[in-house]
Amino acid sequence: MLSVWLNVIFGFIPSPKMDNPSNMYSNIITFPTCGFYFLLLFARVTYGDLSYSFPEEMKRGSIIGNVAKDLGLERGALSIRRARMETDGTEKRYCDINLNNGELIIANRIDREELCGEKASCILKHELVLENPLELHLVNLHVQDVNDNSPLFKEDLIKIEIRESSVKGSRFVIEEAHDTDVGLNSVQQYSLKNNANFILAADGNTLELVLEKELDREKQHGINLLLTALDGGSPQRSGTVVIHVTVLDANDNAPVFSQAVYKARLPENSPPDTVVVTVSASDADEGVNADVTYEFGHVSDDVKKVFSIDRNVGKIRVIGIVDYETTRSFEIRVKAKDGLGLSSYAKVIIDITDVNDNAPVVSLKSLTNPIPEDSAPGTEVGIVNVQDRDSEANRQVRCSIQQNVPFKLVPSIKNYYSLVTTGQLDRELESDYNITITATDEGSPPLSSSKTLQLSVADINDNPPVFEEQSYSAYVTENNKAGSTLCSVTSRDPDWRQNGTVIYSLLPGEVNGVPVSSYLSVNGDTGVIHAVRSFDYEQFRNFKVHVMARDNGSPPLSSNVTVSVFVSDVNDNSPQILYPNPEGNSFMTELVPKAAHAGSVVSKVIAVDADSGQNAWLSYHIVKSTDPGLFTIGLHSGEIRTQRDISESDIMKQNLIVSVKDNGQSSLSATCSMYLLISDNLAEVPELKDISYDEKNSKLTYYLIIALVSVSTFFLTFIIIILGVRFCRRRKPRLMFDGAVAIPSAYLPPNYADVDGTGTLRSTYNYDAYLTTGSRTSDFKFVSSYNDNTLPADQTLRKSPSDFADVFGESEESLEV
Repeated sequence: MLSVWLNVIFGFIPSPKMDNPSNMYSNIITFPTCGFYFLLLFARVTYGDLSYSFPEEMKRGSIIGNVAKDLGLERGALSIRRARMETDGTEKRYCDINLNNGELIIANRIDREELCGEKASCILKHELVLENPLELHLVNLHVQDVNDNSPLFKEDLIKIEIRESSVKGSRFVIEEAHDTDVGLNSVQQYSLKNNANFILAADGNTLELVLEKELDREKQHGINLLLTALDGGSPQRSGTVVIHVTVLDANDNAPVFSQAVYKARLPENSPPDTVVVTVSASDADEGVNADVTYEFGHVSDDVKKVFSIDRNVGKIRVIGIVDYETTRSFEIRVKAKDGLGLSSYAKVIIDITDVNDNAPVVSLKSLTNPIPEDSAPGTEVGIVNVQDRDSEANRQVRCSIQQNVPFKLVPSIKNYYSLVTTGQLDRELESDYNITITATDEGSPPLSSSKTLQLSVADINDNPPVFEEQSYSAYVTENNKAGSTLCSVTSRDPDWRQNGTVIYSLLPGEVNGVPVSSYLSVNGDTGVIHAVRSFDYEQFRNFKVHVMARDNGSPPLSSNVTVSVFVSDVNDNSPQILYPNPEGNSFMTELVPKAAHAGSVVSKVIAVDADSGQNAWLSYHIVKSTDPGLFTIGLHSGEIRTQRDISESDIMKQNLIVSVKDNGQSSLSATCSMYLLISDNLAEVPELKDISYDEKNSKLTYYLIIALVSVSTFFLTFIIIILGVRFCRRRKPRLMFDGAVAIPSAYLPPNYADVDGTGTLRSTYNYDAYLTTGSRTSDFKFVSSYNDNTLPADQTLRKSPSDFADVFGESEESLEV
């Protein structure tokens, strides 16, 4: 800091003795003076410190300087960077900043004497805080004294008792005047009105009356002197006191203190009545001249509020509040006076020691609230200032926050801390934080204080909608109505407001080559899925679609889920008979050996159902028959068996009408006719002997005879071997046939299920045919089926209806239910 001080050479100017009685004063004492010219100046200081000088008692709003100009900042920069003045260790601010033009102005009345007392230099320290980035500038305000106080004596009347035995040149100490101003504005000189006995002498801060002419009590019992104190201010101020001198008999010893200076240390907050120090003075005289009393010299009102002195024993006690932060030391003049008025002075210096009686104060200077949840770790959230009015170790402060929040305090400049994030924030996990900042000093015992900050986390669209299930299944019966509800999908988005609002839609796709939107639709708000059309189980049994849930964030986030639609069957298809052929364009017949025993399989009705499940469970029933007690049919197998042994009395031509029913609700059915011939040889059937000669079938019979002869010849040797091996086995009934028709053992029409045990066609039924040599009247040998004694019949007699019209014409009239 650059400053200019003008020093005035110390001098003592005695006033010559005035012979002319017209002169008002006998002498004038001029004290050493220290003069200076007031200079309002500013200088840039290392580390960004600023310094300004100005006189006290300036009006509020008066301009001290321009901070923006001195710091080289542009107009408006102080407002943008949120500039403010902070005090150091006090709550009262004496200056402020005009953020529009950067001028530093007076904020409160400044009385130098009240702030700094008699100190030669009065400096107020403020801090200029700038943000973004954070800067701290120390501002030193030098308050210059003005001459606004007159010199004052402690008493309006000073009484001195002087023995007449006092010799010329005797000196009597007078308590000097006090001027709360400093420097040139303080007391500079004294003047004593002309008198015949005394002159004024000054040595440093000691003011004395010098006996110029011996006193004569018999001539003069008392003398009144007028003493004037003058300061060096402009305009000059003065103060006067009357000195009344009482002439006494000789008391030639004044009290003498045991020490010229007493020093003591006193902890702050000491309780009342605490003895600080005891002063002691002795007087060599005897009697009343040796009685010494004590009192304070000229002291301020603040000292009188804190301390008192025992007049008799000289003990200085505490009577008020001792606060280190208000006053760190006291300097007190103590006066000892004997019984006849002689006195002397001593100085008492009391140093106040600090105790840890001030807890740290946490102040929030800046806070960003709310903070986005996508803020990177290390983002500055706020600025905190911590102050402790104590000193030394009691002033050292540690700051901390609780451990369960993603924030920390980072020391910044001096007693400033930055509150920064330490991890990734997630509003969906924690939307608000209560951050407690605790400041603890290093005193003993330590004191602490805390401040709680409420910080909110702003939502960012960082969560896509999440479906409650990984996949959904919808079940609908076929032939449903268009617009019916299949199911609903539900998703949750933990984001807030529009970021958490979900809209549903179908993703493009195809089902059997048709857009999925032709089958389903989804409510965008509720996620309810509706059928657009009716479904057919026989066309497709299930299909999959993809539903997308999208939020309204920016950018929007989405997720997909698979919805599987299963179409359940209804009984809308009648059974289809595969064998015998129900179309009526061919005539089916079976030969039943006369030796067939009860339970022998003579034929089988084969049927399937395009439905599934119980709707495809088929049952077989004989609704009409030529002889109701001769044949029966398996309820679920369709196998036609003999109920009893064949007898000679049974009608040769048997006609059965078989009904096939499914197991659905409101079951559906189909019927077919089965023709059976009880005979061991076709030759026994007269009506069939001339069949081969029928003109209509002569060509077919010719081809069959050639085929049978060829096959018989080719396998003749093989058949003989087989018969030899099976010679010992039980002979089987023989069936004579005229032609062979292959019955498919594993044929299934399209869309028909191969359901085991449900009455539909089973691929495990196999039949073996054994042929012998001979003509069309050769034997047909039946063997048991591979499963459940079912008749194996890969071949059977097949004729057209016209061929057997005459044969079964008569038997149809005798059918019984």
